[in-house]
Amino acid sequence: MNIKFHYLYRDGANYKQYHSEVFSNREGFSIEAIENTIKFALIEGNWFYADKWKLTDLHLYKWDDEIDHSWHKYDCIEITQENVTKGDISDFISLIQIGCENIH
Repeated sequence: MNIKFHYLYRDGANYKQYHSEVFSNREGFSIEAIENTIKFALIEGNWFYADKWKLTDLHLYKWDDEIDHSWHKYDCIEITQENVTKGDISDFISLIQIGCENIH
């Protein structure tokens, strides 16, 4: 089973850009364990920096200081049969846990 990670960028004017990445799950982590790890690493329970998590930045257009910010929003994860686009979930979990140590 692969894991699909959904996230989005929403600017201050409420324009949204959605994206997802598919990770393999070679170690067979449960969806609950993955989601708990992700939620623990989020800023205020929703937000993360795409560049620190090595995910695609979804800013919509040219940067506008009045409506843009640097956070992306976590949406959800799901089990999928889709092809892998981003590597293994264990590597992703390790990456976000390292960043999480700097926040918590």
